[in-house]
Amino acid sequence: MSETIEKTELGTTENGIFYPSQVMLDLNDLKKVYPTPKGDYVVLEHLNLQIMKEEFVTIIGHSGCGKTTMLSMIAGLNPISGGNISVLGNPVKGPGPDRGVIFQSPSLMPWMTALENVLLGVNQVFPHATKAQRQDIAKYYLHKVGLDGAFGKKASELSQGMQQRVGIARAFAIKPKVLLLDEPFGMLDSLTRGELQDILIEIWNKEKITAVMITHDVDEAIFLADRVVMMTSGPRAKIGDILDIEFERPRTRKSVLEHDDYYTYRKHLIDFLEH
Repeated sequence: MSETIEKTELGTTENGIFYPSQVMLDLNDLKKVYPTPKGDYVVLEHLNLQIMKEEFVTIIGHSGCGKTTMLSMIAGLNPISGGNISVLGNPVKGPGPDRGVIFQSPSLMPWMTALENVLLGVNQVFPHATKAQRQDIAKYYLHKVGLDGAFGKKASELSQGMQQRVGIARAFAIKPKVLLLDEPFGMLDSLTRGELQDILIEIWNKEKITAVMITHDVDEAIFLADRVVMMTSGPRAKIGDILDIEFERPRTRKSVLEHDDYYTYRKHLIDFLEH
């Protein structure tokens, strides 16, 4: 008897039985090679990672281990040398609105206002919505990041922290399936960094978008994540270890710091990085 297998975004149907899919992002035997005059430089090799729906994963590892390369491949901004990446079973072939990206530098159009910067993506992703509906979406997310009074301010007039708030609003506003964050708070002072972590996690708790974030900060990795993924040092970097973070959500910084497991988690990550 031949099997009839049909794949959909929600899962797989085999002979009429439906199996729900919980895997949002699948990195399978991923490889990245850069050719050099002295031969191929292999940045990533045999990298396998499955990230579930509504999961928040942080990725840590030494500089040069290929974290950003991996994230840019998921975003579709960097070609894959081997293996494959899929979102809900659909192979990544380039950039797309199913993946939102927040970079370390917000990369805003400096001559445009905060509202116009967020509308850039919203207008592309929701072309059939009315102008008023698109404005409402953009304003809603700017409100969520605390920029009610800055809709009409040009990006060039905003502080670095405020620009990154616009970047967060812009990424959430296109309603992506996966949110990719490349050290979004790395250039900010610790107070602003803490504020934006809280804003990010508050919106994420509400939207429940799958999130993948690169960070160098062990405390940030623990505070935000369901799982912390540790990458081995390059070249030929791959997944070295994965740590499940069992804190309940929603979390507060105080409850995390006072939890018995916090320092155990922290020691595990630091031990890995120091080897």
